[in-house]
Amino acid sequence: MADVTPTALLPARRDAPVALEIRAAKQTDIKALERDLGQAKFFADRLKRQRKGKGLLLVAWDRKRAIGVAYLWWEVADEPEIREHLAGVPLLTHLEVSADYRSHGMGTKLIHRAEVELDQRGYARVALAVEVNNLRAKELYSRLRYTEWEHGTVKCLPFDDGTPQAVEICNVMVKRLRGVAPWRNR
Repeated sequence: MADVTPTALLPARRDAPVALEIRAAKQTDIKALERDLGQAKFFADRLKRQRKGKGLLLVAWDRKRAIGVAYLWWEVADEPEIREHLAGVPLLTHLEVSADYRSHGMGTKLIHRAEVELDQRGYARVALAVEVNNLRAKELYSRLRYTEWEHGTVKCLPFDDGTPQAVEICNVMVKRLRGVAPWRNR
């Protein structure tokens, strides 16, 4: 299983094109992740979970700059409704793209890379939660064929970094993955 998406040259808002590479994070990436995206405690936690086989942190790179991330959560969901209705379905969480790289397909590429990873591992579906007022993200997920589940909204539990954070009210969206890997028969 390859952990690197082939390099692609994409237009960007700067003079130079983006040299995109998406791959699983390594422990040696932690300083670059903190430098470029902040959230030191979050990335330390997700790398620890990854080492234990509980998930996968995918990072989009433009040369040596971390420009986006997505985390695949393989553990039992924290939210009771998701545990009940989507037992065994991995979650696509914490999709983030640096502001100056947005609206250039980077989020779509991260999502596709995550879906291929899950498809290769034999998962048939993936789920995600999107805050109810985040219409731009919801439009992206809908465009990528994620559909809202029929069980209403859920209270999404934030990452506990020791600072007070509000619980978000989220819509849960699900997608069937069968054959998203480009070399598989559809």
